[in-house]
Amino acid sequence: MKNTKSQFIRQYVRASKTPWDDCTTVLLLADIVDKKTMDLSFTNYVYLHRDSVGQTLGISISKQLLEANPEFTSRYLEGIEMVGFLLIYLEQIAEFCELFHEEFQSLFMLTPSSFFRVAESEWLAELNNV
Repeated sequence: MKNTKSQFIRQYVRASKTPWDDCTTVLLLADIVDKKTMDLSFTNYVYLHRDSVGQTLGISISKQLLEANPEFTSRYLEGIEMVGFLLIYLEQIAEFCELFHEEFQSLFMLTPSSFFRVAESEWLAELNNV
């Protein structure tokens, strides 16, 4: 991955407003205004939050996505709630991450389609074990 500014992964330059001690975010979903120019809108978004060693802390979701999914009580989700939310939006997230195919593969060492195919199976198994 190049050392250029990315819309996909972001390292904080100031403290986060999240409940976690996070250092980076990975944009898993946003509204696509223009694919050619990669112009994005953030009415509907999902960010993956990671700590200084790359561990997943949770996800944050937009107010609009929270309103569309009243079974969730917070914009900051972790654990089984995070997994459940990701499964609901799995197809949209996988499609969105394809726009950042190279960055995604550099970060997760799998293509988005491969990653989310395995993730779906693992996440469903996790939900079934609750």
